[in-house]
Amino acid sequence: MGELSNCPNCGALFVKGVRKVCDNCYREEERAFETVYAYIRKKENRRATITEVSEGTGVEERLIMKFVKEKRLQPAQFPNLTYGCERCGNPIQEGKICGNCRDQLKHALDQEQAVESIEKRQKQESAQTYFTVDKKFNRR
Repeated sequence: MGELSNCPNCGALFVKGVRKVCDNCYREEERAFETVYAYIRKKENRRATITEVSEGTGVEERLIMKFVKEKRLQPAQFPNLTYGCERCGNPIQEGKICGNCRDQLKHALDQEQAVESIEKRQKQESAQTYFTVDKKFNRR
């Protein structure tokens, strides 16, 4: 069962379920999608960027980016429809971060795991070490 929520676009009260916006905003988004799709389906507009599509259709760039992120507009068919990486801002066609940022994050995680394994090994080694006290030195 859905939960009662306010629409993030217009603030209207609706039951949040499958959709994240109210029915009116959903219909508006669908009309905007049809407008964008009709625009970029034309041969002369297939290489248009998100900015050019927005200017040509009057649809907001954030909404066009949403369509690309949801994979409603396929990058294979429309290669210049890109949006910015959430970390560095470089243009990407899928996901949230670019390959370069992904590699940097993976490298940092690998380094952190290596440090943790060394620290764990050092703790285990120090726990297995025994110390003795020579009683001769304690006598007076």
